[in-house]
Amino acid sequence: MDEVKIFTKNEIENNALLVDFPNVTSVNYQYETIPDFKWKSFPETLEDYKKGFEIVQENLRKGNSYLTNYTTKTEIETDLSLEDIFRFSKAKYKVLVPDEFVFFSPETFIEVVDNKIFTHPMKGTIDAETEDAESILRNDPKEKAEHYTVVDLLRNDLSMVADNVHVKEFQRIDYIKTKQKNLLAMSSEIEGDIKPEYQNQIGTILQKLLPAGSILGAPKPKTLEIILEAEQYNRGFYTGIAGYFDGKNLDSCVMIRFIEKENDKFFFKSGGGITHQSGLISEYEEMKNKIYVPIY
Repeated sequence: MDEVKIFTKNEIENNALLVDFPNVTSVNYQYETIPDFKWKSFPETLEDYKKGFEIVQENLRKGNSYLTNYTTKTEIETDLSLEDIFRFSKAKYKVLVPDEFVFFSPETFIEVVDNKIFTHPMKGTIDAETEDAESILRNDPKEKAEHYTVVDLLRNDLSMVADNVHVKEFQRIDYIKTKQKNLLAMSSEIEGDIKPEYQNQIGTILQKLLPAGSILGAPKPKTLEIILEAEQYNRGFYTGIAGYFDGKNLDSCVMIRFIEKENDKFFFKSGGGITHQSGLISEYEEMKNKIYVPIY
């Protein structure tokens, strides 16, 4: 909560911010034609990735955390502009802050509708071309542990502000298509009834629930310390949240699949959840797999 940007409806209509959410959009796609484009990424070496990974693993072995989301920053080269990436990407949630950053996120943070609250934690991805990919993703011990942990964490988080909290849908598999590689991602849905003292208190609810558990880990306070030690860069707005509030209801997302402009260079920020069962190579590959744009 170090920095909060608020845009009014007028500012969105005047393109100070481009937004494309399920229920609100500021762009017209009617005549868009997808261009051919260049895309190269320059991930950090396995040796550099290993330094932070081992800090995380050491803390997991000591019991300081049982799930830590570890991320990195990768320079990319593309002939697409940030606005091109915003316009041509296909995702549930997209935002462009001109000349600063763009993201194309598949992950809902929370929705508030008529005093009900919903969250959709997404944890676990696999290359969709892998044989029996869906079965492997559902049953892989590491991916299951990661998903169960996040679902339990967010169920507990929602219980701070809501009653009758329950898991409505568990381990749903979503197909994410990209030009580089198609992925399967695992998500669940949790819902509850907002407690009377939190109704019409959107700011207080967000303050209670942040940071988002799916991009932090558990337990939250200690895991945050581990991340700050292990990661060698500043996340900035990456893994924060963005939302649209109409005065009554809220739709919000986790700001993942995130590209930032810095000194005329583009950087893609990506990572994943680490448990004691995580392998160095597979986590390094997952971090690289997420460096994509869903343009096809």
